Amino acid sequence: MWSFFSRDPTKDFPYEIGEPVAGLEDKSLWTLHWAKRKGRTTGDVADVSVFVFELKTNGEAQAEIVRAAVKRLKTLRHPSILTYLDSLETDQMLYLATERVEPLHTRLRNNNIVDEKQKEFYLSWGIFQITRALSFLNNDGNLRHNNVNLWSVFVNVESGEWKLSGVEYTTAVNAVYSQLPPALRIYQPLEAKENSKPPTKCSTDAWGLGCLIWEAFNGPLNSSSELKTKTNQIPKHLAAVFRELTSSNPEGRPNPADVIARCRSNGGYFKNDLVDALLFLEEIQMKEKGEKGRFFSQLAGQLENFPDGVGRYKILPQLLAAFEFGDAGSAVLPPLLQLGRKLPDAEYQQRVVPCVVKLFASNDRATRLRLLQHLERYVNNLQPSTVNEAIFPQVARGFLDTNVAVREYTIKSVVHLAPKLDYNNLNVEVLRHLARLQSKDEQGHIRTNATVCLGRIAQHLHPQIRQKVLIGAFVRGTRDPSASARSTSILALAATQQYFLLQEVANRILPALCPLATDVDKGVRENAFRTIRGFLSKLERVSEDPGLRESMEADVNTATPSLSNAAATWAGWAVTAMTAKFYRSQSDTPKSSNSHVSRILLSKPASLEQASSSQSSASTTTTTSSATSMTSLDHDQDQDAQNTANTNSDYEWECWEADNWGDMEQQSSANVNFGTPVTKPFGTTSSSTAGPKGSDPQWASLEEEPEEESQQASKISVYEEGVQDGWEDSEFQPLEAFVPPEQSDANSKLKEARRNREERKLARQRQMEAKRAAKARDTGPAKMI
Repeated sequence: MWSFFSRDPTKDFPYEIGEPVAGLEDKSLWTLHWAKRKGRTTGDVADVSVFVFELKTNGEAQAEIVRAAVKRLKTLRHPSILTYLDSLETDQMLYLATERVEPLHTRLRNNNIVDEKQKEFYLSWGIFQITRALSFLNNDGNLRHNNVNLWSVFVNVESGEWKLSGVEYTTAVNAVYSQLPPALRIYQPLEAKENSKPPTKCSTDAWGLGCLIWEAFNGPLNSSSELKTKTNQIPKHLAAVFRELTSSNPEGRPNPADVIARCRSNGGYFKNDLVDALLFLEEIQMKEKGEKGRFFSQLAGQLENFPDGVGRYKILPQLLAAFEFGDAGSAVLPPLLQLGRKLPDAEYQQRVVPCVVKLFASNDRATRLRLLQHLERYVNNLQPSTVNEAIFPQVARGFLDTNVAVREYTIKSVVHLAPKLDYNNLNVEVLRHLARLQSKDEQGHIRTNATVCLGRIAQHLHPQIRQKVLIGAFVRGTRDPSASARSTSILALAATQQYFLLQEVANRILPALCPLATDVDKGVRENAFRTIRGFLSKLERVSEDPGLRESMEADVNTATPSLSNAAATWAGWAVTAMTAKFYRSQSDTPKSSNSHVSRILLSKPASLEQASSSQSSASTTTTTSSATSMTSLDHDQDQDAQNTANTNSDYEWECWEADNWGDMEQQSSANVNFGTPVTKPFGTTSSSTAGPKGSDPQWASLEEEPEEESQQASKISVYEEGVQDGWEDSEFQPLEAFVPPEQSDANSKLKEARRNREERKLARQRQMEAKRAAKARDTGPAKMI
């Protein structure tokens, strides 16, 4: 029983007291110590502060003062007053636990803020906080602090906020003056006399505020007479207020509320981005949605001028609260990500990633677009499991979006997500989406960017998938109506040259590149010549030294090759061009064409022939911004519900069921790319009306192999007779590019081919008519009813 009364009472105190903090010495009745919560497993990191007062070594009068201070601080709850956590009194000690703070004198002396603007913002916010605390005490609490100075202000170690403490001498506003300890008497106003009352309720604390302002810019005050000197360090738009606060006439000293009003007006010392932002966040729940949007859009550009601690520990929690409990939505994303860059990884995963995942699940198009635009800033902090399970399924919706900007940024996002995607998401889902966009999208820059994206993620693809997809995709791009798409496809072939077998270079790539040497666009021709020379030099080197083949094909079956291998070779220029940037919106409409020359597409099955036609619309290329306004995004969002069902069904049928990607090995000649645009020779104008919509969405189907002569019986080819290389891609080329007028033999062969085709067509028509007539005879005459 006696052991119960004799046990150590500090065992019930939930804090472990650590080393003392220097800086107070004779300026306070307390000694300050670092402390941490019991059971905390984060090493020696202190998360609270404990003020300690020794009862045995100090008199009873001082003990009563600190006991009153504990009670006072416990009842005062204000953002700018030191936060009380817990207290304990034993026979020997009195403990007061508060938020983790350090003396203001220590913070200013060790201030490492180099930027003058940041320093100005920080001091203005700190002085504002103390002024606000005094206004609360004097006007709302009818209390007089009596001890405002450098030593009664503490700074939160994490956020850098100034907190008013030193309430040991706080009294009612109408109480008589009380004497301060000798070390603090320099802060008493000149009119302070024992047993007399201040002329106004604010005059004493106004004088103390003036002393604090002087010390914030000049250091500790040694005597009251120094207040009239060294005033040149005080900012000009604060100097007038300072002179009034330290006036010898106590009735002329302003109320702290009046100081705030004056300094918060335009041009005032408290009127700056930092104070405005922090005050807005404190009142954000009362703001309108439009105000919140404008504020968050401006905040991201202002954060660089804010002290790091304020951003991480003051602004970031407010942003998270606004997102979680308010209607801020994706507007908080830019400042949230900017502040998140300075967080440790564990804290980032805990605080920022859940917000990002929640935003990705939003159905709002503007939110998805904003997430995609800023993906590069946070993707490195995402875990692969989070990307594959929570984020990519939401990103993939953007491939099917009816808004051009969303599709564009979805394609760009794949480059950043690819290293974290699993096999199925990258090698199946991403590729079939890119195949559909490259072959069917009506926007030229979307098709171009699909090619760019494929070239940039090639190093992450599975080697077998890479071999089956790349050449077919890039060769398709060389036939696109858009010059930028054709040029990009050439660059992609060069940039990924280390992934191609030399046999494929000779049989498939060079035959596809050679027609581009006569392309209507000079940039396409230049890139084609340069790439052709590179591939030819590669083949020539192997021809001279066959032992080089193995090293040149080393990356073909490598699981994780690097584009740097290509950069060190002749294709380095293409790698640089491919990785530089994506194409922005360009209005080279795939359906536009000129009618000067009528192109004849050959090598089509007779039953599938379509008469070539021409359109008389001149194609015009203009560069526009791809960032769609939020108004258009909202308009498209209204139509999204009715378009999604059709889009999904078309996509699934055309890109998945009709063209089985899982059967890429079977490259049947029956997979004909109807409507693939022809390559335009220079000196002529485009007349092809075949747009990307008619293209086959399966890249593997473009990997056409030579067929046996017995399989050619039902097809007509331009090169039925006399063709040496057996390359069937000639069906996509214009007649003029391969049959010069002076070659009469070739002309006669073409005429014969046309004649034979027409004869067979007529024969089939006659055969069908005969079958219908026979069927009519078998059924007999129709009965009259």
